[in-house]
Amino acid sequence: MKPRRGPIARTLFIAAAAAGVAFAAAGWLEGIDSAYGDLWHNLAGRRAEPRHVAIVSIDDQTLLDHKDEPLVFWGPHFARVIEVVRKAGAKVIGVDFLFSVSAESWLKRLDLPESDKSRTYDVPFREQIAPGGIVLIGLLAGEAADVGRLLLPIDDYQYVLPGGRNDVGLANLHTDPDGVVRRYVTAVFDDGTQPAATFGALLAAKAAGIDPSRREWNIGGVRLDNGLSPRTIAYMGRPGTVPRIPFGQLLPKGAENTREIEVLKGKVVIIAAEHVGNQDVHLTPYSLPAFRRGERMMSGAEIHANIVESLLSGRNPRPVNAWLRAMAVLAAVVLGTALFFSLGPVRGLLAGTAIAAACALLSYLGFRWDKLLSTAVPQAGLALSYLATLALRLTGEERERARLRKMFGQYVSDDVVELLLSKGHPNLGGESKPVTVLFSDIRNFTSISEKLKAPEVVEMLNTYFSRVCEQIYREGGTVDKFIGDAIMAVFGSPVEYTDHAARAIRTAIAMAETAKEFKGWMAKRFAGRDLPEFNIGVGIHTGEAVLGNVGSPKRMEFTAVGDTVNTASRLEGKTKEMQCVILASADTVKQVGAGVRTGKTAVLNVKGKNEPVEVFEVLGMDEARSNL
Repeated sequence: MKPRRGPIARTLFIAAAAAGVAFAAAGWLEGIDSAYGDLWHNLAGRRAEPRHVAIVSIDDQTLLDHKDEPLVFWGPHFARVIEVVRKAGAKVIGVDFLFSVSAESWLKRLDLPESDKSRTYDVPFREQIAPGGIVLIGLLAGEAADVGRLLLPIDDYQYVLPGGRNDVGLANLHTDPDGVVRRYVTAVFDDGTQPAATFGALLAAKAAGIDPSRREWNIGGVRLDNGLSPRTIAYMGRPGTVPRIPFGQLLPKGAENTREIEVLKGKVVIIAAEHVGNQDVHLTPYSLPAFRRGERMMSGAEIHANIVESLLSGRNPRPVNAWLRAMAVLAAVVLGTALFFSLGPVRGLLAGTAIAAACALLSYLGFRWDKLLSTAVPQAGLALSYLATLALRLTGEERERARLRKMFGQYVSDDVVELLLSKGHPNLGGESKPVTVLFSDIRNFTSISEKLKAPEVVEMLNTYFSRVCEQIYREGGTVDKFIGDAIMAVFGSPVEYTDHAARAIRTAIAMAETAKEFKGWMAKRFAGRDLPEFNIGVGIHTGEAVLGNVGSPKRMEFTAVGDTVNTASRLEGKTKEMQCVILASADTVKQVGAGVRTGKTAVLNVKGKNEPVEVFEVLGMDEARSNL
């Protein structure tokens, strides 16, 4: 028999291997973790109240009120709104509108006669951006910095800005491979190209009084590298969470004196177009169709606002410590692997599913505290571990265990099978060990069967055997075989019990009681058939027996053979001579001890044995006095 690898070592090896593969595949699993993150966003709903940012929105009504005015001629309107927002106490103002052409230059292109209006049309807007505190947007057109080109505000506006290009933020958003905006970068270039800062990051830096060109920022109580590394946006909630004021509401005279604009005080204010037909909309974690509530898409302005809020509030969603992540994943996979081995395929799968759900719950709770925990990695580790344990069950040692379970499941109870397998494989090649053998048959069976039809005989035997076999199983005995109306049972093999003799005696007493009860079943089932009275005889002997797989290559069975078996069979036959139900040898009675209540006694010559055998009629058992 080959030595088995220790179950603990096997569990740890498989768990470590599964977790290691899952960690190695973490990059491939990012998409699944992103999907989980999107789910967490939707489940959490509104996560925080915006404290640092607001939006002035060019909405549908504003556009309708000025439908006869092309946006290129809205310079005076922007100037008026900036004036009101500044008077409302805004800390920094961002204009999310690309001024790639001015009204003045447009009029020149039309080759119309010059006038003071055509030369001074943009003066109000230039006057409003000249004092500073304003960030205009630019845009990197193209898919990458090396192939794109910068679209910037017209030179007239850049010259007026106090910081020139340093007051221009690039409106490009960082998108994941699936097109969803989950992260941001503070800069698009790190090679000295200007402008380099992204729009939201530049607004936050100016609001915090930080030099945007510094390589490291201390903002919102968080130190972060200013560069190209993506960081997770701490979204405050679904589209519409950021407070808004309609652009048109700030145009009338006296708008600066209304109470509605108090929401802008001390905040970063982004002026942007959010009307129908605006193309600056993007997929975010809130775009899952199953959780759609209102708009699926989020405007670019609101995404920039969430970036500003993330930076100024110090909310910095990031992965937990790498060692802690590794230990958590390993613990989950080790637990799962242990359960997969101990519970079997179906219950193990249910347990693994429960652990996977617990990992998801832990990830969600971490998300609520801006701690990012992978859900996909531990779940992948659990899946790999389950497949590995399942493969072991189907091959090698587990296949052998399944074969033994099938073999011994015919003889003993399920509990005894599991106990047997837990203690190691039995020696099927043959071994000699002390056991107690029990034989039992039905008295007058021939006379009974002659008065019954064949199906009735089978029905009677099956009903009787099912009842008495339960008594054998209850004591951990093995139903070795059925011989016509007789049963052979072995106690002490294949699972060893030191009290096998006592177990056999208790079983015989229970079988005798079962036979009494079965008389009632016979009388009711075969009423009026004039059958002989139903009785049994039981013979028990304790001694050495040879146990192993016996038979031909086409049919093998695990059985006991030898003198002990023959003696027990002969004692069962002697019960008729001594007119008793249970007859046990002196060897069996002595091993049980004084607890056995006996009746008749005799010394019998048994066929096949040279020496006589001392036997006792068993009447009952006082377990308190037996050698248990």
